[in-house]
Amino acid sequence: MAIRSRRLRKKLRVDEFQELGFDVAWRFPDTISEDEIDAQVDKFIAEVIEPRNLGFHGGGHRIWDGIIATQRIGKCTEDDRQAVAAFWQAQKVDDVNVTELYDIWWS
Repeated sequence: MAIRSRRLRKKLRVDEFQELGFDVAWRFPDTISEDEIDAQVDKFIAEVIEPRNLGFHGGGHRIWDGIIATQRIGKCTEDDRQAVAAFWQAQKVDDVNVTELYDIWWS
């Protein structure tokens, strides 16, 4: 078995360059206003995403979904996953779904 160079491992996003992330989805109830939706998403970014140096790539209107990964090459943790789940479970939203961690390049 050949040993890959550091440069190749980085390019392939394997070994120490592997990136773990997870998906998140939720649904706002029909009774919530557009301003409340904006405020909830802003709160999510301010209280969970930014302090943990995570990135959220996704969007929606009433139904939201996206992927969460680290802002730099790295691995999300089970603690990150649980923090995202806990945040949305404490809000007035429905159908919160947070997947298990997975390799965002090779899953």
